[in-house]
Formats: sequence, C-alpha cells, structure tokens
Amino acid sequence: MNLSEKKQELLELKHQRADLVKAAGELLDAGKMDEWKAKMAEVDKANESIEAHEKQVEALEKYSGEGETETGKGMKPGAEPQEDGYQKAVKSLAKAARAGFPTTKAEAGTNMSEGVAADGGYTVPEDIVNKVIARRESKESLLSLVSVETVRTKSGKRTFKKRGQHKGFATVAEAAKFGATATPEFEQVSYDIKKRGGYLPVTNELLEDSDENIAATVEEWLGDEARVTANNEILTVIKAKGDTDFKDLDGLLKAWIGLGSLFRATSTLITNDDGLAWLSTLKDANGRYLLSPNPADPKALQICAGTHVLPVKTFDNDTIPSEETKIPFILGDLKEGVRYWDRRAFTLKTSDVAVVGELNAYEQDLTIWRGSLRDDCTKWDDTAFVYGHITPSGE
Repeated sequence: MNLSEKKQELLELKHQRADLVKAAGELLDAGKMDEWKAKMAEVDKANESIEAHEKQVEALEKYSGEGETETGKGMKPGAEPQEDGYQKAVKSLAKAARAGFPTTKAEAGTNMSEGVAADGGYTVPEDIVNKVIARRESKESLLSLVSVETVRTKSGKRTFKKRGQHKGFATVAEAAKFGATATPEFEQVSYDIKKRGGYLPVTNELLEDSDENIAATVEEWLGDEARVTANNEILTVIKAKGDTDFKDLDGLLKAWIGLGSLFRATSTLITNDDGLAWLSTLKDANGRYLLSPNPADPKALQICAGTHVLPVKTFDNDTIPSEETKIPFILGDLKEGVRYWDRRAFTLKTSDVAVVGELNAYEQDLTIWRGSLRDDCTKWDDTAFVYGHITPSGE
C-alpha cells in the first residue's frame, strides 16, 4: 500500500473512532453502563490501530521519498510547511510595502541588512536582492562582457602592475655584481560607489494583492532598471576612450590586429541590430557571405575574412543605440577593459501624495515607489578595446 492509500485508511479509522465515541456517549446518557464499557473498549482498540497507522505514515514519508514536497521531506500530517529564507523575505517585503517601506531593523531569518540607508530608505532583504540580480542578468545585459566585482565599501582602490613591465633578468658574470633592474610601473584604479534612482507608480490595489505578487513587482522593476542602468554606465566608460571611424571591414580588421596578440585571441566584435544587418551584407570575391555561424556553437556568429576569424556578439538597438547613420562597433576584450563595481544594495521609499512629472499620487489614487541602487563603473585597461563606428555607404 502506498502513502496516499495509507493516509486515506488512517482518515477512515479516525472517522470510525469518532462514531464509536459518539455511540458510547449515547449509551452513557442512557445509563447502559455495561454496553458503554464494551463500546469504550472498541474505542481503545481504534486508538491503538490509529496510532499504528500514524507511525506507518510517518515512516513512509521519512524513508520512501513519497512525502517530499517543495518545503521539505517527511512532514507529519497536519504539520505546517517550513519557510525558507526567500519566503520569509517575501513576507517581510510585502509587509513593509503595505506599511510604506518603513526603515526597521532586520527581522530574524530575512537576511536583511540592519540599519538605515544614507537616504533613509528601506533596505531590500538580501534574498530579494539575489532575485533582482538574477533578473538583471537574464536579459540583454552588457555585464556579461565586463568584469564584475562585488564590493562592500563606498570607495576603494585596486593596484596592479602595468602590462609589459616585466623586463627579464640581465646576464651576470660569475662573482660580478647584479645590475639594477628597471623599476616596474604600477597603476591604480579607484571606484566611488554612487547612488542611482528612479520612480515606479503602482496602484493601491497592488498592496491588497498577495505577498508573492508584491515581491514579483519589486524584483521585476528593480531588476530591469538595474540592468539598463549598468548598460548605460558601461557604454559611458567605453565611449570615453574616443570614437574611431573604422570606415569599413578593413578598418575593423586593422584595429583588431592593432590590439596585439595580448588581446587579439580574446577579442569580440560587439554591435547592435543595425551592425548585424550591415555585417550580413558583406561577401567575399566569390560571393560568399563573410558572416557565418560558429561550427562549434551554431548560435554564435563570426566574421571569416581570409585568415581572420573574429567572433561577433550583437545586442538590440535599445541596449547599444545607433547615432543617426553611425553604427556603433566595440572591438576587444571588455573583461580586461572595464570593471563594474557592484555594491548589491537596493533601497525603497514610498509616497501616496508625491507629484512626479504628470503623476499626482494623491489625485490619481496611486502610490509612487522610489528605488535606488549603488554601483560604479570604471575603465580597467583601456588598451584592451577600441570603440568606433561605421557609416554605411550612401548614408
């Protein structure tokens, strides 16, 4: 007999016991003591049978695997499922949203940072932050191309030796003095975490919705805004190097070779949908298209021009916008070129009377949420990449 059948049998035994107890009570009221004693003996036997069945059900749930659920294994009948950290964080966040995101100390089990943020906002629990980060990285994100470092301090520095500073040892005769080697040069990269923020109007009906839907709204909003924010910051750092007019494919290949063997093997050509359309028109002398799938990974693209094979990565025009007729191209190794400093900290505030642009929370029966995150983005090694454009002929 499986677990489900054994549970059903246990339920039927409990119903039978209830009938026996009821009948015994009627006999007692009628003064039929001998019959009452006999009926109570049946109740005792029923209790023994129920106790044995309960132990069997518990054993099946614990050892057979049939009692596994999303919340745990082998729960006793009628027991409440145990909440994990994320479920507790969802409840905590929803409760805070309905209360207007007050700044409170951490609740046990929510992984919530204790204290009040610099702007007085409610600190989003860490388990919710993990979901926000996962959503940020699930769509078109330039973060997959750069180096991401999680930091816990507002500012800091990283020191590293410049590339090409190793000069090698000089030849030294026996018993001769060692000559002084060239002093290596070092670079420092500093980060300074900044606050970024924006607004989201929500209907007051949302606050009457389930805890899960409130949390999902926060995760979707913060995740998408964090992704676009990071994309914009990364592009700002890339463009700060200057805009090169590649002119044509030959210009792109020349720039690629100019990166040197240090970065050429790890370089990628990055562009948008406009760039993909332009690359798709390129052909060799025999009329064969130069853009083709990578045989090892058919979903990946590459440009094959003679002995040159250059991987291609494309994003939509919203992620990497074109500038009028100029199609943007980023060439190089952005893992070595750009560093994104992620504080992984989000805060929330709310108002039902604020006016933001044409939105009037009080008049329109809305609640306006203000969200903020903290991060920074800097160059790491600007010799690792080149930024530029191509203007197709005739435009």
